[in-house]
Amino acid sequence: MLSLDLLVAGLISGLVIGLSALAVTLVFGVARFPNAATGDAMSLGAYAALAVAAGTGSLVAGGVAAVLAGILLNVILYLLVFRHLSDRSPIMSLLASIGAGFMIRSSLGLVYGQDPQAFRVPLARPLVLLDVRVQWLDLKLAGLTLATLAVVYLILAKTAAGRRMRAVSADPALARVSGIDPTRVMLTLWALAGGVSAVAGLVLGLKTVVTPDLGWNLLLPAFAAAVLGGIGSPLGAVAAGILLGIVQELATPFVGFTYKIAIAFAVLMLVLLIRPRGLFGRAEGAR
Repeated sequence: MLSLDLLVAGLISGLVIGLSALAVTLVFGVARFPNAATGDAMSLGAYAALAVAAGTGSLVAGGVAAVLAGILLNVILYLLVFRHLSDRSPIMSLLASIGAGFMIRSSLGLVYGQDPQAFRVPLARPLVLLDVRVQWLDLKLAGLTLATLAVVYLILAKTAAGRRMRAVSADPALARVSGIDPTRVMLTLWALAGGVSAVAGLVLGLKTVVTPDLGWNLLLPAFAAAVLGGIGSPLGAVAAGILLGIVQELATPFVGFTYKIAIAFAVLMLVLLIRPRGLFGRAEGAR
């Protein structure tokens, strides 16, 4: 039953990786660069939730604070930094995002210190299913993650804002000629990615402990999942995140906790050798 326990743990871990990869691929799909500050937006969301939950005694209030903090951070970053780099090389935006991430991480370290902090979560007897012990907290976090994914899907597929984002992602020039305001689209995009990042940080903080490096430590798996799923494919990012999470956990008894991420990257390289555009990526012709 150990493998079933690891499988359940991998599903939870994979959902968190999938959320962070979704935030990465949302920005890449429209803004055309990998946002290295995604992990630090996760950390900020976790700290915001921790502070508000400690002050109010409500994890729900903490979750709302996390989402608002993530949205506000990303909107500010776009307005102050990335909007002015939109006409330049994506490398410039990538470097700017790395610098922004370092600033956020350092600021969190100055304010909260480097000592790990933990949410106060009531203890509860685990649920036993088929001899597998499942924590109620894990079930609630999985539900929160799935609800977040459903909201993002509805926004992208069923709203005018989502249609505008998909139009800009498919053909920015044509979207601009069609009368779509790129600034409005980008504000919506960055706000959505910030909210998703914050939820991922909240879930990861509840599962582990909160430190300034919380999101940074998940950034490489998030990038790997975004690439594995096909850059610009939200569904692919989530599916690849779940796959990587399961592979990492199942590999733990063989390679240990420290090196389990190497197995995930081996799977990544194998898939990319077979299907370079990722699991759900589409082939693009020359323009």
